[in-house]
Amino acid sequence: MRKADMVAKIADKTGIPKVDVLVTLETFFKEVKNSLEEGEAVFIRGFGSFIVKKRAAKIGRNIKKNVAVEIPEHLIPAFKPAKEFVHNIKENGKAATSEDGSI
Repeated sequence: MRKADMVAKIADKTGIPKVDVLVTLETFFKEVKNSLEEGEAVFIRGFGSFIVKKRAAKIGRNIKKNVAVEIPEHLIPAFKPAKEFVHNIKENGKAATSEDGSI
């Protein structure tokens, strides 16, 4: 599902104009990004948490030059689904596949 599909689906179910739904969705995304940039996690009960994870430093490899490269410690955004969300997917969900059959 793309963002446009989600906007259309929400607009159809709620009767709210698509433009208003799009503005609301974009504002939500912006607020989640801003919170994570400030180091604050976003918790949505029953859905999950948007958090910042720390990746440890490691040694990688530049395959073109075949040289070891040090990758420093860094932070990445992550999503951790709520337990009940995971349970619902396990019980009722179907595996999402693309048109060619791959996941």
